[in-house]
Amino acid sequence: MRSKSEEDYLKAIYSLYSNGDYISTNEIAHYLDMKASSVTDMIKKLADKNWINYIKYKGVSLTDEGKNIALQIIRKHRLWETFLVNNLNFGWDQVHDIAEQLEHIDSLELINRLDDFLGNPKFDPHGDPIPDKYGKINDKRKSQPLCSLQKDQKGIIVGVNDGSSVFLRYLDKEGLTLGTEIIIDEIFDFDLSYKLKINDKFLTVSERVSKNLLIQLIN
Repeated sequence: MRSKSEEDYLKAIYSLYSNGDYISTNEIAHYLDMKASSVTDMIKKLADKNWINYIKYKGVSLTDEGKNIALQIIRKHRLWETFLVNNLNFGWDQVHDIAEQLEHIDSLELINRLDDFLGNPKFDPHGDPIPDKYGKINDKRKSQPLCSLQKDQKGIIVGVNDGSSVFLRYLDKEGLTLGTEIIIDEIFDFDLSYKLKINDKFLTVSERVSKNLLIQLIN
């Protein structure tokens, strides 16, 4: 049986973990907004349960078992977000904190039935891929940040790098939701803002927005 704190740590390590590098305790402490001493105590507990590899002064990495647990937590989180948006009419800016609570429900049967009920979705309301029941992530969509596109290129909004409520509300207000087709009309050298054509309207977005909006190019 795992505690909520243990699951939060495993998910955080997975989110920070990339390219086989070890994650420092300071990185984990900053990510979770915790004291480094508290993180060190929990890291030792996770290592004792063989969910992480821990090397003093180097940091941590997930074991295969730890990675599988983290992926299942992420699966639950993203399925609950999908259910809340699609079936209970929550906004995509409202569901993260609720899903943070629901992801700790310990019933594989419930989650598998939820997955089937939703039609086994591949992506959540923010465009993030949903791991399947085996922990496999099959993200065949090739997306890139808006800031990497050039003038006259066309694409569809498929995700975000920033899932904060304030950013998602901004996107809603401006009509920059998932599935929206955009064309790069102009890029301003002065501040690297982007002028977008959306249907017959034009919208200029800042460099910060362009870095956090994920686009799938179309011909």
